[in-house]
Amino acid sequence: MSKPWSPAARYIALGLIIVVLVAVGVAIREMFAPMIIAGLVAYLLYPVVEFLHVRLHMNHKVASRLVYFVSLALFFAVPGTLLPVLSREVQTVARDLMTTLDHAETLLSSPIELGQFIIHLEGIVPNLRESLSGFMTPLPEDAWRLIESTSKGALWVLVIVVSAYYFITDWGRIRDWIINLAPEDHRLDMRRLYLEIKEVWMGFLRGQLTLMSIVAVVFSLIWSIIGLPGALLLGLLGGIFSLVPDVGPFAAAFLATIVALLEGSTWIPWDNFWFALLVFGSYVVLINLKNIWLRPRIYGHSVHMHEGLVFVIIIAAVVFTGVLGAFVIVPALASAGVVFSYLRRRILGLAPFPPMEERVIKVGSLPKTDLEPDDSVKNDCEGEELE
Repeated sequence: MSKPWSPAARYIALGLIIVVLVAVGVAIREMFAPMIIAGLVAYLLYPVVEFLHVRLHMNHKVASRLVYFVSLALFFAVPGTLLPVLSREVQTVARDLMTTLDHAETLLSSPIELGQFIIHLEGIVPNLRESLSGFMTPLPEDAWRLIESTSKGALWVLVIVVSAYYFITDWGRIRDWIINLAPEDHRLDMRRLYLEIKEVWMGFLRGQLTLMSIVAVVFSLIWSIIGLPGALLLGLLGGIFSLVPDVGPFAAAFLATIVALLEGSTWIPWDNFWFALLVFGSYVVLINLKNIWLRPRIYGHSVHMHEGLVFVIIIAAVVFTGVLGAFVIVPALASAGVVFSYLRRRILGLAPFPPMEERVIKVGSLPKTDLEPDDSVKNDCEGEELE
């Protein structure tokens, strides 16, 4: 039997491992965003897998693959079905926009007199028309850059799709592998810590679903009241798009405004342009109420954080990290709080977790997959013993 390493050798090995991990992380840092997105996709789909596995007693592998491939089919089928319709709508919007510019150019062709002041605005519309034409007609030298970015984006989408598959189907193995990295005496703590962190993310998911439902209902009602065609569908899309900070609300507002500009109101006798302004203005007011008041309250309640802190960290994440960071910042910080609490109690010599009367986790109420190693891992171990 080989002699155990001395403490100095262990510290040196640990330092080398940390240096190598940091170097590898810097080298592959571009992969972090796709892997995080894949993890988020698996996180959003995993409750469905758990429902099929625990409630309907479906095999975990079968449930994982069923949920994954159905979701993948919907992901590609829905945009493919809507693309021709969206293409026609974009062409219609472009024609209506040019017609609106013609009317505006005629209106602003004469100087505007305000007492002794004469305001010349006749050059605004031609400049705007020229800018739009340049935006809609890319230059030939940009073609290669467009092809390159499209190819790179397609590769990252492939990475996300494949990684999400393995996250969903093999999460039990990944979870047990991570827990088993800890010394045997501390694995029970690691499993309890995992359950605490999982509860944070499940609470955040429940908060997301609650927020999406409220936004969908409110916008459907408002759109129906003012007579926006397709109010129910647009309200539902507004709720779904609210899942993505900033970008989602902008996309939902754009769709609703375009519908208002093309179709007008079903009962308000306004010009389509002014009705579109009404739709856009009401959306801005409602979405800011959601961002400033509703979302911090729901998220704060779901992960047990102060709503003011939730609001500040989401804004900071949008500014410094973008949409992806804003989406994960709340549960990530709440999870970090769980880990910090565990480390603090360990450092102070206290019990690693609060007393059970403060936070009860009943073993019988937890899914089997969280309390025991994954079935496939146990089967592998049994096979190794037989061999």
